[in-house]
Amino acid sequence: MALERLAELCDAVPQPRGGGGALARSGRLWLLKPPGYMNRCGPPVARLLEALGAGRGDLLVLVDDVNLRLGSIRLRRGGSSGGHNGLQSLIEALGTEAFPRLRMGIGPCPPGEDMRRFVLGPFEPDQREAAEQMADRAARAALCWGRDGIEVAMDRFNRKVENQGES
Repeated sequence: MALERLAELCDAVPQPRGGGGALARSGRLWLLKPPGYMNRCGPPVARLLEALGAGRGDLLVLVDDVNLRLGSIRLRRGGSSGGHNGLQSLIEALGTEAFPRLRMGIGPCPPGEDMRRFVLGPFEPDQREAAEQMADRAARAALCWGRDGIEVAMDRFNRKVENQGES
């Protein structure tokens, strides 16, 4: 949802791509939705960075996070995977934990619910508005990151849900 909103905000144009995966471009900004599961996204992202001649500092990864409350977003300069299999795939493919990421809260997983089913399932009707607002904030945070850098974006968007947004 956040990547689709980001594409709307920056008028990204779909790009042809061999090997699958949704790809769009707006100026110097490339948006990639890797093919397959997030858990195996590292190799396609590493190949794209290499093809574009981009470094890991040019990369902002958007991921869901069951450990953050629904609607929360958190930008980080880097760090461990925190148990997120997609981030672990990227860390292994890039050979480093030093790349920016934007975590989007989808949690918590209800007690007794299968984690995989919860993460891959759709939002409940009563969660939809919070999810859409989060996707919009995340897209705006990604634009801020691209325009102003990670420090400014972190300062502007790493706040409690009630206060998040551009100042």
